[in-house]
Amino acid sequence: MTDLGGTFDGVHRRNLSKVLRLVHLEGPLSRARLTALTGLNRSTVATLVGELVELGLVLEQAPDPTKRVGRPSPVVAADPRVLAVAVNPEVDAVEIAAVGIDGRIPVRERIEVDHLPSPEEVARLVAETLDRWAAGSLSDARFIGVGLAVPGLVRASDGLVRWAPHLEWSEVPLRALVEEATGLQAAVGNDASLGAHAEHLFGAGRGVDDLVYLNGGASGIGGGLVVHGLLVGGTAGYAGEFGQNRPGIGASGDRRAEGGVLEDEVSRARLLAVAGLASGDEPALAAALADAPSAEVAEELARQRRILGTALVNAVNVLNPSLVVLGGFLATVAESDPADLEAIVRSQAVAAATEDLEIRVAALGEDRLLIGAAEAAFAPLLADPLGAEAA
Repeated sequence: MTDLGGTFDGVHRRNLSKVLRLVHLEGPLSRARLTALTGLNRSTVATLVGELVELGLVLEQAPDPTKRVGRPSPVVAADPRVLAVAVNPEVDAVEIAAVGIDGRIPVRERIEVDHLPSPEEVARLVAETLDRWAAGSLSDARFIGVGLAVPGLVRASDGLVRWAPHLEWSEVPLRALVEEATGLQAAVGNDASLGAHAEHLFGAGRGVDDLVYLNGGASGIGGGLVVHGLLVGGTAGYAGEFGQNRPGIGASGDRRAEGGVLEDEVSRARLLAVAGLASGDEPALAAALADAPSAEVAEELARQRRILGTALVNAVNVLNPSLVVLGGFLATVAESDPADLEAIVRSQAVAAATEDLEIRVAALGEDRLLIGAAEAAFAPLLADPLGAEAA
């Protein structure tokens, strides 16, 4: 988006962005409510809504006459035909979803693989899936872009995947590969950071200004930070790599990987092993652990809770968040005994730092990374509805 400062065009573009962002984040809103939230006058809001309708970004709907007396205001909603392609490549599968600007996910696919997918393979799978959707169930869709949530270090300036160790990717220009394959603008980010963003906007962290998010996936543990309401990326975008920290392990018998990092000890693979599964998605793992309440399962969950709790203590002491959100298999670990995890954190952390602390599991469940990836794809459009290109 061109910085037009205080010019009329610049103000107009910012007002369009404001209205579109509101219906994206809040859902359908009446014109009267938009007027109140934006601080603009009614005629200006009507003009902005009309323009967004012409751009194919919002719809005006008749109000529900049962909701109020008098002449109710028309309702403005994001057009569900405006979609982003969201992608999460992992060591055992590539998940691809179509995510609407209205927040719905009309279709998603999990393409399981028996090998580590290459960047080129991921780009090809995205393009093939998109072509199939466009020729079938989503033939009337308007795809805005592609967002990719990658389990690794992603350079914020250009989306270069510097290092995704579990995928064995290094210095990969994933954004360029996907743009060439699909013809759509692409955005690439760290999966956990995008998950943190999604939970902050729509999930367990909605309305919370200071939170720590930890994501547990097939490739290990990543994290995201929201401080004063803003996602923290660090100098180059690599902030939040909790899984690479050295864990504090109080009992020597709890250690499984001598000299290992947090994700070596608190591990999805170890949970799959005690559950008797070779592989599986998050619901399958959670169900298997719940259906097999053996001593081995209980002991492994307790061991991982102890180590995870100490890792959270370090984050709480340093950052003093009001909320910790746990996603993926970490949610399963936490939910196995929430009171125990909370007691571990409170017993080891600085007391004052835990006074207002809550620990929650991710509210968006399996969708959190895909919704975060879609937000990255929607970002240019939300910032400038007139300037973003769409296919």
